[in-house]
Amino acid sequence: MKAKNENKTEINKNPELYDVLRAIEKEKGISVDYMIVQIQKAIKLACKKMYGNSDEDLLINMNPDTNVFEVFLNKEVVDEVLNPKSEIQLDEARKINANVMIGDKVGIRLDTKDFGRIAAQKAKNTIRQGIRDSEKGQALADFESKRAEIVTVIVEQIDKNTGNANVRLGKSIAVLSKNEQVNGETLNEGDAIKVYVLGMKPDNKESRAIVSRTHPDFVKKLFEAEVPEIFEGVVEIKSISREAGSRTKIAVLSHDENVDAVGACIGPRGQRVSTIVSALNGEKIDIIEYDEDDVKFVSASLSPAEVKWIDIDPRNEKTCRAVVPDNQLSLAIGNKGQNVRLAAKLTGWKIDIRPESNPYDDEEDDDEAVDTTDNAPEEADNNNTEAKDTSADSET
Repeated sequence: MKAKNENKTEINKNPELYDVLRAIEKEKGISVDYMIVQIQKAIKLACKKMYGNSDEDLLINMNPDTNVFEVFLNKEVVDEVLNPKSEIQLDEARKINANVMIGDKVGIRLDTKDFGRIAAQKAKNTIRQGIRDSEKGQALADFESKRAEIVTVIVEQIDKNTGNANVRLGKSIAVLSKNEQVNGETLNEGDAIKVYVLGMKPDNKESRAIVSRTHPDFVKKLFEAEVPEIFEGVVEIKSISREAGSRTKIAVLSHDENVDAVGACIGPRGQRVSTIVSALNGEKIDIIEYDEDDVKFVSASLSPAEVKWIDIDPRNEKTCRAVVPDNQLSLAIGNKGQNVRLAAKLTGWKIDIRPESNPYDDEEDDDEAVDTTDNAPEEADNNNTEAKDTSADSET
């Protein structure tokens, strides 16, 4: 059957509708085109309920430029109408299109009032949901545009059960989950805090913006903002290792022999690094000069401890032994093994710390190994020359 939709009646316009849509666009920032799509979906749903038609039998003509708003339903031309929802008598059909024949389809203009209360409510709900979806999409877009950047947000709400915090950026909400918050840091509703935007994460078939205060790149971005030489590319951050709230090690390299990379990061009278430490609520920062020479780089990474020498293990790739003065063994290891653990992450090397008085005694390795995981015991901070094996794996 051929559809013949040549409706010669006057074109229907509804400028008031488009005035409302334009006002919503201006107020909410939701495009008119998006809302038209939602209205068309609502009309299709309403027509299916009222007429049982397929989408192919419905034509919706909406043009905000000309204010046109027309809805046509294709009905089959028949001799005798048995179902007025889908059929039209030949005589009536020829008033619309004089050339139609039995079996053709002709487009019947529908009055929007014919949709009734149910259709109107459905359209209203669909538009409302469309507005919410659009606003949510816009909110996500606000954070998406800030991906891998630091932004200042306001703590909106804290979930007492999970500890997760909703934070607001303008009209947009993101989630600062408990595991992205710094241990020991207390957040209160209304606080203005800096966060690093990780990006989007699917959540119950939707996406939500995720931010962090523990990510190593949070510290990297703080240095980029505070140190002009880094922002300009004269000084490069080669690597960062971090245990948020406690300590960060950062390796930097100067691409200009006249610029001291470490000095640039510290700043005049320590002002630059002090500003960053304050932003991190007192987190310790070790700034280390990167070196292509692995021995020099590993030695520097164990700062503030002094390293006497480094022996690279020829049997194991990226494994070495660092020998330190006996009285600096605990300093090299750090509290709970933290210093050597961060050094290992910074350099990518497995580092075995040994005291100068007994650097090659491997007999007690298994018994005296220091745990370099986050759950290492407090005693690691008090290790003395009796400690024999204090290796840290860069993969820890």
